[in-house]
Amino acid sequence: MTDGVPVDRESDAPYVDAVAAYVARRPSRFHVPGHKGGAGADPELLALLGPGTFTYDVPQDIEGIDVGEPPTPYDRAELLAARAYGAAQSWFLTNGASQGNHALCLALARDTAVVVQRNSHASVVDGLVFSGGRPQFAAPEYDERLGMALCVTPETLARALELAPDAQAAFIVSPTYYGATADVAACAEVAHAAGVALVVDQAWGPHFGFHPDVPASALHQGADAMLSSTHKIAGSLSQSAILHVSDSLWIDQVKLARAVRLVRSTSPSSLLLASLDGARRQLATHGRELIDDTLRRGAQAREQIAEIPGCAIVPAPGSRWPGVVGWDPMRVVVDLRDSGHSGHSVAAHLRRNPIDAAHGPVQVELATHATIVIVLGIHEPDDPLRTFPDQLARLLFELGDDRPPAPVARAPQLHEGEPALTPREAWVAGSRPVPVSEAVGLISAEAIAGYPPGIPALLPGERITAEVIDHLRELTSVGVRLHGASDPLLRTIETVIERP
Repeated sequence: MTDGVPVDRESDAPYVDAVAAYVARRPSRFHVPGHKGGAGADPELLALLGPGTFTYDVPQDIEGIDVGEPPTPYDRAELLAARAYGAAQSWFLTNGASQGNHALCLALARDTAVVVQRNSHASVVDGLVFSGGRPQFAAPEYDERLGMALCVTPETLARALELAPDAQAAFIVSPTYYGATADVAACAEVAHAAGVALVVDQAWGPHFGFHPDVPASALHQGADAMLSSTHKIAGSLSQSAILHVSDSLWIDQVKLARAVRLVRSTSPSSLLLASLDGARRQLATHGRELIDDTLRRGAQAREQIAEIPGCAIVPAPGSRWPGVVGWDPMRVVVDLRDSGHSGHSVAAHLRRNPIDAAHGPVQVELATHATIVIVLGIHEPDDPLRTFPDQLARLLFELGDDRPPAPVARAPQLHEGEPALTPREAWVAGSRPVPVSEAVGLISAEAIAGYPPGIPALLPGERITAEVIDHLRELTSVGVRLHGASDPLLRTIETVIERP
């Protein structure tokens, strides 16, 4: 305690402790939520989730949790997160990293140009709908053999910034869904030379910087803002994430804080917030040893999978990839092209057909024509990871190898430059559904992305091309969900009514 202000240690979880202390006082709950700590909950749901889920679900503005003499336990929890990630300030998010992208667009791209990696998450485009920003797209490198979008190079970023002289920020992605990491340090130098902030969507790397064998965090490489989807790998509950900023010359933290509040619920879940506080504590105090164990067992699984006929691990040892400086070992990417089966087909068989009585079905994170991707958590359970290679081998043996290799679905060309209209102009304009066969050449009024991974194939304001239509049809033919599409069956596309 210094001048009455608690000095927290990494092993503390002030928000978790404050919620627990409130519950321990057994208050009469004459406040929301209406389940009243579980008494008003559906009995079957209560039995399913357990009474603690409802007991610790408390509202905002409780004295001693997030109200009172500052810094409150909530404030202290965010300060500890900033310390752990090396940030000047961090904000807990209860609507995922998407909420952070919305806030960043409102703070850094209000009716001005912004450079955006073309395969950014759909939430960046949604943020531009809110803010009115004009995207100058920067295309990532692309591997046609695997149909895999990679990272933006510093050279591509520099070219995009030259075409957007009034931009205030550049948004890039590192790591990708597949675990590929960009040269963030070089991209930061390019952005700062142009006088703009570099924002890195590190949603898939909340563990970066907490172990020597995983990549460094974007903030430690010079980024001005960074998003971590803590729930993806680091142990918090789904829908929770953290936004971090450095002590940047190019970001107004007061303005960004206002934007975060603007897109924040006035009824944030204490369960999500507590899970962020707890996940940060675990990363800071035990992250290295937990990740170390997971990496060791993940390496064993890779070795076993690489021995399965028709399977290869991405990246192959010693391989070089344009725009990629490293890979996250918490992803296991399996190339199935030589198996004679698509990733979609293998994933479907894994989830529908348990291999034996001792082991249930397998749900992978991502399936494409060429690959399946499994994601490892900070403390990956042993048995599923240990048995997966054998399950995969047995499945491929039973399916046989007499089919021709599955063709790789090529993504549409990820164009650089500005769209015909800004996302906001396309969103607020009049629109109408048009049969897909008649949509080529028109301007899209909606964002459509195959999900997962949520990378838009078509954005509001872009001209619809035959190539994009073919790609979306191919996605639907293998059962990929079209996120954002007004017609998920892709019979029509919502298009802008263009004025003469």
